[in-house]
Amino acid sequence: MRISAIVIRIIKQFLRDKRSFALLFIAPLLVLTLIWLVLDGNEYEPAVAYDTLPPFIEEIFHSQFSGEIEEMSETEANAKFQDGELDAFITFENMELSIILEGSNPTANGAVLKNVQDILKSLNKEGMGEPNISYYYGSEDINIFDQVGSVLVAFLVFFFVFILGGISFLRERTQGTLEKLLSTPIRRWEIVTGYLLGFGLFTVIQSVIILVYSVYVLDIWMAGDFWQLLIVTLLLAITALTLATFLSAFANNEFQMMQFIPLVILPQVFFSGLFPLDTLDRWIQIISKFMPLTYGADAMKEIMIKGNNIWDIWIDLFVIFGFAIVFFVLNILALKKHRRL
Repeated sequence: MRISAIVIRIIKQFLRDKRSFALLFIAPLLVLTLIWLVLDGNEYEPAVAYDTLPPFIEEIFHSQFSGEIEEMSETEANAKFQDGELDAFITFENMELSIILEGSNPTANGAVLKNVQDILKSLNKEGMGEPNISYYYGSEDINIFDQVGSVLVAFLVFFFVFILGGISFLRERTQGTLEKLLSTPIRRWEIVTGYLLGFGLFTVIQSVIILVYSVYVLDIWMAGDFWQLLIVTLLLAITALTLATFLSAFANNEFQMMQFIPLVILPQVFFSGLFPLDTLDRWIQIISKFMPLTYGADAMKEIMIKGNNIWDIWIDLFVIFGFAIVFFVLNILALKKHRRL
């Protein structure tokens, strides 16, 4: 009887908490759907250019290459590389193919090399040797962790700041501190600003530690300037903090705050660039444009892998800052549910 009483109490507790009860069934289905969407795409078709190929090799490339292929000069190819519109550039000299891989996209690199290897099987009878491979961004020493590390660093900063900021702000509410502040003449925007600056100090320290450890201890590939990467990291941390404090207004305890992770954080992971989106439907790619981590991960990739500076990624920075402003305003509006000042 005593055991059954405990079981019944737990069941009733779950049934009363409609959010937890719904999440119990919705969250795993959502995660499985996201995995299916990003892994069930079509095979990646790389965009490749070439220059001065013999006619017989050019004909084989056009007939057997699975992606886009066109002839252009090296100058045009360099411009395409910088615009992110080219995956490889192929030339031919002394019976040897030379391939310049874009280097920042492991999926594209693998697709190009697979296509070239298949074509070389047809050319072996012509005395072709192994291609000479070089990289426009990175080098042959770059590994998988280096290639996806920029996205992982962005995710870790965003995730841990979200947890720290959300739970800290939630405790301010549950312990009555926020209620006391709301009873004073202080304005809502002043409360939000104060909390963001207070919590922001620790989230900034946390973000810097993650970044320093990744670059200088784990020796992740770093082609750009550290201080520019630090700017992106701080902007991303501020955005995560404003989002966390906003969502914490709708949670009554830490468990409910954690429930936002599969609904808010995990989707951003799948659409941030950790998995290739070029092979997915257009509507899925559009969804990724509404997620701040997409722009944060792209900005960090541009600096860490490609060595670009903040002026080259100003659009990403502007969008991240825009997300932070929107979440800041929503924070002010969310305080109305506690008390109107």
